[in-house]
Amino acid sequence: MWAGLGLALVLCLLPEGGTESQGSSARCKEPPEWYIAGQDPMLNSRGSVTVVALLQANLRVKLENDGLVNISYVVVNHQGITSQEKIHLLRKEVSEHIVVYQQDENQPDVWTTLNGNKDDFLIYDRCGRLVYHLGLPYSFLSFLYVEESIKIAYCEQNCGNCSYMVFSLFHSLFISGGEGED
Repeated sequence: MWAGLGLALVLCLLPEGGTESQGSSARCKEPPEWYIAGQDPMLNSRGSVTVVALLQANLRVKLENDGLVNISYVVVNHQGITSQEKIHLLRKEVSEHIVVYQQDENQPDVWTTLNGNKDDFLIYDRCGRLVYHLGLPYSFLSFLYVEESIKIAYCEQNCGNCSYMVFSLFHSLFISGGEGED
């Protein structure tokens, strides 16, 4: 438990490392409202760092192994008919721990609402404020921009104080790792 916590705390001290953000004027603002099948995924993820991927991606296991837990991952499939026909392939590629939403062709397009494109990552802090919006080439997972951006959103308070941050640290220190340990 302590090794994982120590690693998480060390990661929180990492510098920004040149991570680029598109649309810096949108940084630290609440996301626009968007719904899929009557659900507001952003509202349901308050209290955890949220990664909205407009593609298929899975950093979850690596980040959890690094001690970063309580991160919500959401994939929003494209609205087009070809993407709808291939939703089963996308769901097969993504971990069962990651929610994959399929847009209805008759609803407002979530990608447009989020000002996003294919392969974009939108990373929100625990209070639901946009910290990073990464597009190509910064969203290639072979680079470290996405991973480092998630770590920064997880560890720093870029947008000011967040009431969820205190609970998350308390939960990590005393609830998650303290069971069965002396």
